[in-house]
Amino acid sequence: MTAFAASPSAGANNMAATSALVSRLTGAGGPSHVVLDAAFAAYLSAAHRGVVLRENLLTVIDYTRPSTEPRLWVLDLAAGRILYRELVAHGKASGDNTTRAFSNAPGSLMSSVGLFLTDVSYVGRNGYSLRLRGLEAGVNDRAYERAIVLHGATYVSQAVAVRLGRLGRSWGCPAVRADIARPLIDLIKGGTVLYAYGGPDAEAQSRQSAH
Repeated sequence: MTAFAASPSAGANNMAATSALVSRLTGAGGPSHVVLDAAFAAYLSAAHRGVVLRENLLTVIDYTRPSTEPRLWVLDLAAGRILYRELVAHGKASGDNTTRAFSNAPGSLMSSVGLFLTDVSYVGRNGYSLRLRGLEAGVNDRAYERAIVLHGATYVSQAVAVRLGRLGRSWGCPAVRADIARPLIDLIKGGTVLYAYGGPDAEAQSRQSAH
């Protein structure tokens, strides 16, 4: 279990430590309390299932923020530090500057939400990329089939955001700035947790869109 983790059986000290970590990361420009609470719960779920191969790294995406704002963070949970705070694009059918729709369905061109595990890196049509395995049945478990991967893209930059009033959009992948894609991918690949938050109804919406 990670240094921050507070399981249901953990004592008050561990719960207090987790609460302090949430406050510290939020105060340092990280995700909101609501998003971090959801991300930590997802992380613990994956850890209890024994699927987390590399602990104490957590990547969080908050799709409730507009694409023109940084909304992807890589968190070092052991040190309580933010390693990356980045722009990230969403799927073209998920919305314009803000995401309004999510899906698990192939061909939807929408972003997926929920709990993912990072897999292997590879070089594909979008350059250096990172495969993601969705761990939530009916919500994101078709991510591998859909080729939902993290990759770099020239349409993700502050200049594009200023020119268009939004970032460019992907076919459902979380795309980041091209110049940080490789170091970011190399940091989180190989079995770390990625959690994408889309609001309180996003996972239910993903299940419905698959039918």
